[in-house]
Amino acid sequence: MNRPSVGIGVFVYKDGKFLMGRRIGKHGKNTWSVPGGYLEFGESWEDCAAREIMEECGVAIGEVQFLAAVNNVFQDENHHSVTIFMTSLWQSGEPKIVEHDKFVDVGWFSFDNLPEPLFLPMQELQKSEPELFQSR
Repeated sequence: MNRPSVGIGVFVYKDGKFLMGRRIGKHGKNTWSVPGGYLEFGESWEDCAAREIMEECGVAIGEVQFLAAVNNVFQDENHHSVTIFMTSLWQSGEPKIVEHDKFVDVGWFSFDNLPEPLFLPMQELQKSEPELFQSR
């Protein structure tokens, strides 16, 4: 039986902007998203967020908190996931591409200056939490 996977997407805030990357992985190729990855067995959402940000971008984070959850069905890829979005504050490290099979570009963005196209979970978050994406 196919079951959905659980992903963690992390908004890492620094100086009023948050970290995003252009994906080149298994699904969502050439779309932009906050960094993250899959929850491992027995792992807390907060620990997963910190681990994935360090693994993917070489950045340490703190003050990790739940933001929202969205349901994602990638029809063309026969993939179903639930993405739990977390917020965090940058603590140290300059963002870089550590896992070259995940991102090709990384940068700091704001909600009124989002790159396009957005990764499906980011699109679903925009639909479910539109106030996040309004100009500030």
